[in-house]
Amino acid sequence: MTIEFSLNCEHVSIDVDPTKRLLDVLRDDFGLTGVKEGCSEGECGACCVLLNGQLVTSCIIPIAGVHGQDVRTIEWVRTTRLGETIIQSYADGGAVQCGFCIPGMVMASYYLLSNNPNPTKKEIRKGISGNMCRCTGYDLIVESIYLAAKRVGELHKARG
Repeated sequence: MTIEFSLNCEHVSIDVDPTKRLLDVLRDDFGLTGVKEGCSEGECGACCVLLNGQLVTSCIIPIAGVHGQDVRTIEWVRTTRLGETIIQSYADGGAVQCGFCIPGMVMASYYLLSNNPNPTKKEIRKGISGNMCRCTGYDLIVESIYLAAKRVGELHKARG
């Protein structure tokens, strides 16, 4: 079956089994390895992508479900000013150890800050609640997202 959709702002078309997971298509067919497979059940958040602007776990979505839709991955997010700010804040805040969960965490952070540019730490914790980290722990991640929000706010003030 031919599936057509927007992938990171480019129109793509692929002839594929419609039941193949979006995660596998992104990694195997498009070489977008930033999206990771963790639990394969939609519970850990390692495979998060934006589907029509909503944060979703790509391991539980059949590729047929994205026909005509808009998919954005960490590869796109990292090219945006907000994505760059989040990634730099994670590095500066010491929120990266093994790095396996980080693409999904960055996706959740991007989604959160896109919708709430000035979150409280409680809102940050809720915003990343669908993502698991076994190395760093959540305090450093929360502080890094909070730092990113401050930096984004400062950028907006400077442009004023």
